Amino acid sequence: MDARGGVGGSLAGVDVVEEIKRLKTERNAIILAHYYQKPEIQDIADFVGDSLELSRKAAETDADVIAFCGVKFMAETAKILSPEKIVVLPDMDAGCSLEDSCPPDKFKAFRDEHPDHIALTYINCSAEVKALSDIIVTSSSAEHILSQIPLDQKIIFGPDKHLGGYIAKKTGRDMLLWPGVCIVHEAFSETELLKLKTQHPDAPVAAHPECPAYILDHADMVGSTSAILKYAKEFEGDTIIIATEPHIIHQMEKAVPEKNFIGAPGADGNCNCNICPYMALNTMEKLYVALRDLEPRIEMDEDLRLQARKSIDKMMEMASTTVGQGDLGPTDLAHED
Repeated sequence: MDARGGVGGSLAGVDVVEEIKRLKTERNAIILAHYYQKPEIQDIADFVGDSLELSRKAAETDADVIAFCGVKFMAETAKILSPEKIVVLPDMDAGCSLEDSCPPDKFKAFRDEHPDHIALTYINCSAEVKALSDIIVTSSSAEHILSQIPLDQKIIFGPDKHLGGYIAKKTGRDMLLWPGVCIVHEAFSETELLKLKTQHPDAPVAAHPECPAYILDHADMVGSTSAILKYAKEFEGDTIIIATEPHIIHQMEKAVPEKNFIGAPGADGNCNCNICPYMALNTMEKLYVALRDLEPRIEMDEDLRLQARKSIDKMMEMASTTVGQGDLGPTDLAHED
């Protein structure tokens, strides 16, 4: 393993799939894969899902090791919820444009400039930013949580301005938005989407709320990755246009192979530019090495972990009734003393 978390040396002659299975048993490990991972990683994982959903499931297992095939903030969340477990990320460079857009020092300064605001912060952020926040939200729980906050309470929402804008428009709440974006969802083209809708006039558009408003305006359904997957399974038609990272289509095709799923196009007329470059850094070979060496490993200061846990626990408390909406529902996780 090199310093950047990549695979060092030759793996010639290694049956990577069989070795991953062997090491998983040997390490008493659980493999988690986000919907945006490559199909081969999704297929070898114990659980595939949204980021928080995966961390919560892992916390309820007796695994000693969590191999999180996703991005760094997701693996950090797993560590926050499972401090006793070893958490490895196949490539430590697997970051997130939303996390990068919200450095902790700048977020703290922004909060200090608006002391009368509370911070509702999207889970796509670093542990340090979670620790600076009042309530963490997910795309499926944000509206439900916002409905419980007094109308006169001023709110900062970050780091995704599109998700914040969508929720503000839907609820009529005025929020101060941090100017972050997801580079994947920013890549969708309104012009190309309209061309595709013309070609498939009966196909609904299912979109993630991280998309810009000019994409969401054409969507028939807006929701989290889990909610989009549920919609795809239940929709009675045969063709759906999917406006989120296209690797989620793998789960749709497995669940309902008789349907046709079309990735919403980017500016180049296809969905290739909408593949998350960070998620793509994880490979089967890197997963094997991570299980073999138990590196690269997520380490976290305990004070930071506990402070970040508070904002996640507040979300659990306020949104545990959002059953079936994606990544929240009944849980066996208890608040820490």
